[in-house]
Amino acid sequence: MAPADIEAIRGVLEARRQETGARIAELTKPTERGTAQGFGKRIGDGTIEAVSRLTDIGVGRTLETTLARTERALEKLGDGSYGVCDACGADIVPRRLEAMPDTVHCMECAAGQRRAPPPRR
Repeated sequence: MAPADIEAIRGVLEARRQETGARIAELTKPTERGTAQGFGKRIGDGTIEAVSRLTDIGVGRTLETTLARTERALEKLGDGSYGVCDACGADIVPRRLEAMPDTVHCMECAAGQRRAPPPRR
């Protein structure tokens, strides 16, 4: 890979890391004192709030996974192994890297991999 290509990829990954980190920080920011709502005692009370919180949890987990993948891809750029599958050591096809610059697995390994549980904070 040409040095210019590597720097372009690094720029994309750095921007993704910064954006994802900011979104995680926003989701994990504690609520201001006195603004938290309870779910209520009757069916329907707080339903929107409950659904919103569950959605935020799912989005947060996805963002954490994205951040971990992005950081791993940046590590690989740093050590010169970017474009090599973490699982089998085969080259990752350039079209996959173009579409998903944070990928660290070839198609075969990604297809056969079970989804790991998200990291706990």
